[in-house]
Amino acid sequence: MNPKCARCDKTVYPVEKMNCLDKSWHKGCFNCEVCKIKLTMKTYKGYDKKPYCNAHYPTTKFTAVADTPENKRCQQQQKRQSNLEYQANYRESLKKFTPVSDDPETRRVQQNQKQYSQASYAQAPPQPVSGGGQYHSDPAPPRSEPVHAYQPPPEEPRMAAAPPMGGGRPPVERYVALYDYAAAPGDDDEVSFNEGDYAFDVEVIDDGWMTATIERTHERGMVPSNYFERV
Repeated sequence: MNPKCARCDKTVYPVEKMNCLDKSWHKGCFNCEVCKIKLTMKTYKGYDKKPYCNAHYPTTKFTAVADTPENKRCQQQQKRQSNLEYQANYRESLKKFTPVSDDPETRRVQQNQKQYSQASYAQAPPQPVSGGGQYHSDPAPPRSEPVHAYQPPPEEPRMAAAPPMGGGRPPVERYVALYDYAAAPGDDDEVSFNEGDYAFDVEVIDDGWMTATIERTHERGMVPSNYFERV
């Protein structure tokens, strides 16, 4: 089920979803609490699970507290009470779980299920999203015939890239695009790419998005992480 936007309280679909501050947002709703300026993953500052710009970020003010024997006694009492509540909650939470035997047969079944799930996900074709031209992939239904994992196309020989200025090292991790993707109109944070394009200098933002540089176009921006596979 799609979550609600923390700003407008409307449904957030995967194409326009942004996860930040333990909440889901529309990209257009992710703005400063004070001046309403549009923010990105690189420009926001979180305070009390709310986004702020650099100019309106609340400053933390500390209040001096007298370190008297009475205050020390109250602090020690609160600490003991907190420990007792934590232990009681922990024992209560253990009652909600069902123990599962960890024998070799159970581990073998779990490993087979994990391999089958990964292979089915790699073979899933892209599905159109209602209301836009982008695509997303869903896990393929169970099939009776054997499922083979996705194999990336053979890489063409390339000239060795010169090391960057400043003594840095070239990127070692590369990703290949499994499907085409078109950036949303008017969104300068995203970049478009085609199936088979390579990406490098990857920085993971959250479970659904990452920042990368497309090797073919040399454009850098946000891309959906489930459209790429490490090579």
